[in-house]
Formats: sequence, structure tokens, C-alpha cells
Amino acid sequence: MLLVYTDTITDRLAYVCHFILKEQLGLTYSLTCNLEDCSNSSNQIINYSTKSFSGKNIVNIVPHQLLFEKNINFQHVECTEENGMPYFFGISNSGIPFDIFAATFYLLTRYEEYLPHEKDVYGRFAHENSLAFKHAFLHKPLINIWVSYFSSQLNDKFPEITFLKPNFTFIATYDIDMAWSYKDKGLLRNIGGFMIRPSIERIKVLFGIKKDPFDSFEFIKSLHQKTKIEALFFFLVGSTRSKYDKNISTTKKSMRSLIRDTLKDFTIGLHPSWISNKNISIVKDEKQTLEQITGKSIENSRQHYIEFTLPETFQNLISVGIKNDFSMGYGSINGFRASVASSFLWYDLTNEKTTDLRLFPFCYMDANSHYEQKKNIEESYSELIYYKEECKKVNALFISIFHNNFLGNDKQFKGWREMYDQFIMS
Repeated sequence: MLLVYTDTITDRLAYVCHFILKEQLGLTYSLTCNLEDCSNSSNQIINYSTKSFSGKNIVNIVPHQLLFEKNINFQHVECTEENGMPYFFGISNSGIPFDIFAATFYLLTRYEEYLPHEKDVYGRFAHENSLAFKHAFLHKPLINIWVSYFSSQLNDKFPEITFLKPNFTFIATYDIDMAWSYKDKGLLRNIGGFMIRPSIERIKVLFGIKKDPFDSFEFIKSLHQKTKIEALFFFLVGSTRSKYDKNISTTKKSMRSLIRDTLKDFTIGLHPSWISNKNISIVKDEKQTLEQITGKSIENSRQHYIEFTLPETFQNLISVGIKNDFSMGYGSINGFRASVASSFLWYDLTNEKTTDLRLFPFCYMDANSHYEQKKNIEESYSELIYYKEECKKVNALFISIFHNNFLGNDKQFKGWREMYDQFIMS
């Protein structure tokens, strides 16, 4: 068993040790602040303190103050690089050149998002503010890279140690913001839409002559039947329409049937509406609506437009019974928002505690590539492949987001269906 010595055992240190040592490296370990435990131990020891230990069974890491603080304070972060690996909270006279525990905690908890920051046009934390963007490591699962490096350092010191690392996993996820372009939108919405943009296609769809251009559900189902790749669908079921909440009403029989049919083959989650972000009663109502339609308890969610505010959004999700959230990523650029390609428990910095809410980070979304980054089909495909391969390199978790409208037959998304088919079948 690995022994971790520290002067003070804090909730922050316990949280990050569990993630790195248990979840990522599969190690059995114990935290102690008793020096006698170390002097009498024949186990491998990580000395996470300012004390200097010597011995063949000891790795010394001089700690940054972050894990021993109780408030949310500005942190001086100076990034450097060694052999192509960026890092910060650098230390000297240590077994490794930086405090991997404090640096991982800073990124995982999204510490910087609790500090004063600029919002983007949608009122979200702007990715340009992030350390990862400023220092050009947003496109890397940096924490996984650190953990791999750390394991090699431990293995050099403790050759007898055995790691049980995670395997590469791909989860394809789908956001159903608007199930159909014309179908079941109601008379007034269709008349209004026709007046703004006259379309023979709309008439053909409404008369059942042609399939709705956003309807890609059988296509998606067929892909997953062939590949057996895990898939999750997140449905927007808000009863109030707003500028960003425009899905088909769940009062429509066809919408309820779509949700129930999807549940037969896939896992379903809630896509909390834009207007629900800071209103726990609306989140609760939407969750209940989806549960009434499915007859199942809903435990998965992803915020519509990736709109969340820390800590309120996640606190609300916990309050209504959500166990797994898939919102950790940006709605403005692809990359690793928390610099990690592994699921992790959310740490509530305002209450200084590890919660039971597990976050599943995504790194690629079709809308980011198409709308925000202005990439063409070939560039979008290359980016998709890139992120999958980055996750593979570190045996981590790759989660993509696609929308049903991108995979249908709408002319504005020409080529996306074929590109995705090639990707999934590869």
C-alpha cells in the first residue's frame, strides 16, 4: 500500500489524491500526518510536505499552499514547459518539477471560474479567460498527461508498484434541441416560418410527402446497432419557449413517442433549458416531465448551450437528483475545459466538499466546429479524429456531441451526415 504523508489532511488533498491515486492509477493508499507511520513503514511513501525525507522508498513533493487554504483566492500561476509538457506550480528540490496535486485540483475544480472573469455573449465563462487557452494547452488532456508522467516517476522509484489504469472509452452523445424542423411545430409557428422563408420542402413535410430534414434518428440508431458504441441522448423538454429554447412541445404525441422509442435502445438524459440555469424549480419540473414520459428515474444531464455557472448550476442539479452531468466543455470552442479526459467527482469549492455528482467532460461538439470555429467538413472531420486520438494516447474517455439536425438532410449541414458515418464506422 502507498502511504501519503502530509502535515495536514484537508478535504482538498483527500479529493485530489482519490482522483489521481485511486481513480487514475488504481492504487491502494492511505493519508497520514503521523510521522511515526512513515518511520515505521516499509511501504512506498509520497512525502507531501516541506519536511525533507530520505530513503529509497520515498518520493518528495513540496506542496503549493492551494490545498491547505479554505477560501477562494487569486492564485499566481506561472506556466512553464519541460519536454513538451506544460505545467505550473513549479517546485525545486522535489521528486517531480511541479505540485501535481495542487495543479490538478486547480484545473479539475475550475478554480478560475469562481474568480472574477469576463462573460461571453451568452453570459458564460469565456474560454479566452482560461489558463488552458492563454497557455495553449486547451487542446490537450493535460491532467491525463501529468498522471502518465507521474506514474512513470513512481515506477522508476518503486519498480514493484502495479497500476490499474483506465482504458480508452468512447461515448457518443446527442443533444436534441429541436427534434424536427417543421413537423409538429404547430400552425402558427409553421405559418410564421413560411412567411419568413417560403419553402416547398416545408409543405411536403407537413403533408407527409417528405421526411423532416432534422429527422436523423433512424440513421443514428442504425449506426449504433452496427458498431455497439455507447450512446446517450439529451432531450430538451422545457415547457416555456424562449430565444434559445425551441424544441417540439412534449404535449405532442410524436415527441413523447420519440423519447420513448429512443429509450428502448439508448440511455436518456435531461437537457435543462436555457431559462432553467439558475431556477431550481424549472429544472425540477423539466426532470419530472421527462420522468413522466419515460417512466424512469432520470440521472443524467447536460446544460443547453453549455450554460452553467459555478457553483449554482451543479448545486441545483444535485438537489433534483442528477447523478451524472455531461456539460464540462465549452460551447464556444472545442477542447478540454477541465484539462482532463476522464470523469471525475465535482468538488464544491464554496462548501469545501467532494460531492456525489460525477462530471463527464466532452472535448468535441459539432456546433463549435461549424458555427464558432468556422471549419469546413474536411477540417471538422480532422478535428474530430484529432480529439479521439488524443484521448486514445492517454487511455482516457472521449465524448463527442452531435445534434440530430446536423445528421439529417438539411442543406445547411450538407456533408455532415456522411462525415459522421465515416467517423463512427472507422
